[in-house]
Amino acid sequence: MARVVYEHVTKRFGDVIAVNDLSLEIQDREFLVLVGPSGCGKSTVIRLLAGLETLTAGKIYLGDRLINDVPVRDRDIAMVFQSYALYPHMTVFDNMAFGLRMHGTSKDDVSKRVLAAAEALGIEELLERRPAQLSGGQRQRVALGRAIVREPQVFLFDEPLSNLDAKLRVQTRTEISKLHQRLGTTFIYVTHDQVEAMTMATRIAVIKDGLLHQVGTPEELYFQPDNLFVAGFIGSPAMNFVPGVLKGTADQMTLDAGMLRIDFPPQRSRSLSPHAGQEVQLGIRPEDIYSSELVPAHVNGAQVAARVDVTEMLGSETLLHLDIDQHRLLAKVDPRTRARAGQEIQVTLDIDRLHVFDARTEKAIDKIEVPAELQESAAARLPAALAGESLAETQ
Repeated sequence: MARVVYEHVTKRFGDVIAVNDLSLEIQDREFLVLVGPSGCGKSTVIRLLAGLETLTAGKIYLGDRLINDVPVRDRDIAMVFQSYALYPHMTVFDNMAFGLRMHGTSKDDVSKRVLAAAEALGIEELLERRPAQLSGGQRQRVALGRAIVREPQVFLFDEPLSNLDAKLRVQTRTEISKLHQRLGTTFIYVTHDQVEAMTMATRIAVIKDGLLHQVGTPEELYFQPDNLFVAGFIGSPAMNFVPGVLKGTADQMTLDAGMLRIDFPPQRSRSLSPHAGQEVQLGIRPEDIYSSELVPAHVNGAQVAARVDVTEMLGSETLLHLDIDQHRLLAKVDPRTRARAGQEIQVTLDIDRLHVFDARTEKAIDKIEVPAELQESAAARLPAALAGESLAETQ
């Protein structure tokens, strides 16, 4: 069983706390993505698991075995680095076979494993080439193959796509997702790119300044962020934030943000009423703002006057940079919109998709619901040990 458990793990580098009291459980066969800004400690988290860094405090378990003092070679973990770290004088075959040979694997078994991994990655015709004769995408596949042949309990990926161009990143992340489905092994993947996290993960762990801020499925983090940082980090383009004050009663709560005033529906008003008079940050995603001429029938909207500052046509969508009173908002709207720079227009905010955060603590005051069909989709991707628990948490 390849379950991984971090218990109150801390790592210090002198006066710098890279990982701060981390407790996290990763289930067998899960694809967990650690995401956060550069320097937040996410790479250190997997280097501690691999044994490449020593713990300052805490415990790490692989299955039921405490591995704090287990040598690197005996941890049964394979790691793919940001740099390909291929031996330039060796062929692709020899690069992939090197680790197996060092562990005394028989010649026949080495050949079988290397050929099987090469076939899975589509690099059979490259086995006699050297790294200098390969493209960046091909080198990354060789690095993946070198990890696959070891048949470890856990795969670790430290920003493996950072050196690839945009098209290759999309292609390679698809290959890694397929690889996870094929191997049925625990994957722990580090990235600063939240798009990679959202598209690949069964669950995402968001880290900032060494602290774990939230763990959940991509759907949970998108619809139910615990705080301002998670809300702003997850989603592309990033969530808009508007400072204001909650006013009213349980029958009718209103966000007062100067010229921008939004009335909440009865159910949200009741849950927000204990916070009347409190300074808050209202969050709304760009995709939940519509050009008022093109609003889907299901949207429970509030119309707001806005001035269009800039438009960006992206083909399948158009980005509108809006001025609403003193507030700047970004909207991702239907490309058929007639809005143009300099125009005064009406936009519609989806009231059911508004997020409210305490301005002082930055924590979510109440949470919107994850659509039922997305709950079911998320549960289907999770390991059995997590599926029921995750679904229950959102209901």
